[in-house]
Amino acid sequence: MESDAYDDLDRALVHALQLDGRAPFSRFAEVLGVSDQTVARRYTRLRTTGALRVLGLTDPAAVGEVVWLVRVRCLPDAALPVAEALARRADTSWVHVLSDGTEVAAATRVASGRDSDALLLRKLPQTPRVVGVSAHCVLHEYYGGEQNLVNKSDALTAEQIRRLRAPVVDRSKGPRGPVSVEDRKLLDVLARDGRAPLAELAAATGWSQSTVRRRLADLRADGTLYFDVVYTNRMFRQTVTTTIWLSVRPSELAATGQRLADHPEVAFACATTGTKNLMASVVCADVPALYTYLTTRIAELPSVRDMETSPILRRIKGPGPLLTPPSQVPWRAS
Repeated sequence: MESDAYDDLDRALVHALQLDGRAPFSRFAEVLGVSDQTVARRYTRLRTTGALRVLGLTDPAAVGEVVWLVRVRCLPDAALPVAEALARRADTSWVHVLSDGTEVAAATRVASGRDSDALLLRKLPQTPRVVGVSAHCVLHEYYGGEQNLVNKSDALTAEQIRRLRAPVVDRSKGPRGPVSVEDRKLLDVLARDGRAPLAELAAATGWSQSTVRRRLADLRADGTLYFDVVYTNRMFRQTVTTTIWLSVRPSELAATGQRLADHPEVAFACATTGTKNLMASVVCADVPALYTYLTTRIAELPSVRDMETSPILRRIKGPGPLLTPPSQVPWRAS
């Protein structure tokens, strides 16, 4: 669908779902000033056309996992097969083919150093047509996760946001540790459809609907579970997504990362290991807007010593599971 196929109500609904992905349509309708049926019709249209997905995801920090950003350099004809193979792995997300068509970027979550070694140090470098691999551990996240770029839009008013925002998460107890086998059944369904009905969740877990409802509340309250919205950037007239890697003086890393997170163009920002110690995903309306961003907001950051930009050519996988399997290829990352 073209960008002009979406209106202000579509954009407001996306923002509302980001604030509370499982809120009833009646609540959205009351805050947005429309009928329940209108909200239901809009949601169904956006979901069935692929313009919108609500996902129930786990916070890596809450479950004791570490996130790595992997950059894989390939021969020119290998980037897409490598990206598709990485996307099939259950432990990857945000798999992209980058600007020159010879590099693939992905995020992977691991619970131990041994797990990360298996993917990053053994399997990828030994894969035919892969000519280089670099891995960067995410040290601190400044923006991302349950903080979505739509939160920086003007789709909702401050009063509407206040009325829709989910309760604040209590993180005082620290990481809760690995997810149990019982909870995993629940979370696996939510990762594919964050608004899956209670009856479907009960069937998947073998629990009663009242037990499912209580467990959902507990997982949200302790920060294990959050809801994220994946939507087409065309809805907000954003057509260019770029990964930027910055080299920043260590003494200014925290301050610079926070300033970067506050930029309206930044969808994700984190501190990483490596010579480029600050990474961000930037979304702009078009190429001239990207140029303006780099020569104004980035140029105004005094601690930036070096910068690398890599526009994203193709997204193979987003934050949730791969729902449509990519074409079969001879190379596999598993």
